[in-house]
Amino acid sequence: MDAGSLNSSSSKSNNTRFPLQEQQLQKKHSKENLDRFIPNRSAMDFDYAHYMVTEGMKGKENPSVSSPSKEAYQKRLAETLNMNRTRILAFKNKPPAPVELIPKEFFSSVSHDKPVKARRHIPQTSEKTLDAPDLVDDYYLNLLDWGSTNVLAIALGNSVYLWNGQDGSTSELVTVDDEVGPVTSVNWAPDGRHVAVGLNNSEVQLWDSLSNRQLRTLRGGHRMRVGSLAWNNHILTTGGMDGKIINNDVRIRDHIVETYRGHDQEVCGLKWSLSGQQLASGGNDNVLHIWDKATASSNSATQWLHRLEDHTSAVKALAWCPFQGNLLASGGGSGDRSIKFWNTHTGACLNSVDTGSQVCALLWNKNERELLSSHGFAQNQLTLWKYPSMVKMGELTGHTSRVLFMAQSPDGCTVASAAADETLRLWHVFGAPEVAKPTPKSYNTEPFAHINRIR
Repeated sequence: MDAGSLNSSSSKSNNTRFPLQEQQLQKKHSKENLDRFIPNRSAMDFDYAHYMVTEGMKGKENPSVSSPSKEAYQKRLAETLNMNRTRILAFKNKPPAPVELIPKEFFSSVSHDKPVKARRHIPQTSEKTLDAPDLVDDYYLNLLDWGSTNVLAIALGNSVYLWNGQDGSTSELVTVDDEVGPVTSVNWAPDGRHVAVGLNNSEVQLWDSLSNRQLRTLRGGHRMRVGSLAWNNHILTTGGMDGKIINNDVRIRDHIVETYRGHDQEVCGLKWSLSGQQLASGGNDNVLHIWDKATASSNSATQWLHRLEDHTSAVKALAWCPFQGNLLASGGGSGDRSIKFWNTHTGACLNSVDTGSQVCALLWNKNERELLSSHGFAQNQLTLWKYPSMVKMGELTGHTSRVLFMAQSPDGCTVASAAADETLRLWHVFGAPEVAKPTPKSYNTEPFAHINRIR
């Protein structure tokens, strides 16, 4: 069992807070010009300085009559001992530049090395912080998703709000009654227009986000709340607290087409592979299942392809690798704290990394071989890992409570994180996507191609 639902944090919010409004944070201005210059004492002749301050100045303050031969002797002595310096605390000049035995032009004309890729800057603070009052603090739910049209959906209590990533506008999609709420899951369809809303009373509603109109309600599949959703084209897969996983064809009246049975407790993680051929499911029974679409049956419960029991706590965080179709990353709860990597063709565990804290969500970078994880106690941080070495590239802090949910923008650059501290933060962690280079013009390599042929 993993630490799941806590007391609702709605008591922390007040009437002056509005959903998805940017927080005005007062930044502390650091004092300027605090650096002090420290001279290079190794370049100073303190013995000579002391002599000039004490003995050397006696001749200037108290001039005395001397013979020409004595003056000539003192002048020659000063030149020999370098005593006619005017700057006591002098600094040595920079050493002369080394002489180039081989000119740089020679290397530039001969060398054809590839340009070194600049190291990407990883911001340590969020770009925006939005208020998310009444966000349910429950590890097993999935209350955040970012659609393909750059609209983010978040469930706050009994309501679902939409935040437009283009202009920052906010709108309310739906507010359900207390008898059916709160909202327990949200997930965008691939078209970025329709959104599925899972409810505490076991129903699932389908909404058109453009017209703010409810299209239909899916009933009869589950007996308890629906905490996880995953689309695969026109198939909406739902996972419930009853342990069942159901494929729903939203185009037909009798929407239940397949049922997966394998979990003994609540299904809290669902993800279809990018090819749409394999489904990963994680549950509060510490089990990770891999299901094959080809073996799905509408007549009886479908048998899993792999049953993986290596985790020692609830498995919610799931992420399919964008550059290797059979690679899956999974994260365990507070009793496990590990990220594991799986070959879903063979069921082999490729690697396991102890993160030191509850793993709430996982996201792959679409442009680089990197993985982002969000965590709970004690740091409540987001950690960026380099794959496959799993070296930490950075830790993003700012949330004051466990970071329960993450979603990725359509371009793959920005990540939204929602935490139990009732804030939604936007992080530009994955950097800008590489600009596609223009296709070079094709040249005819045939000799004398520019000369007209004679028939």
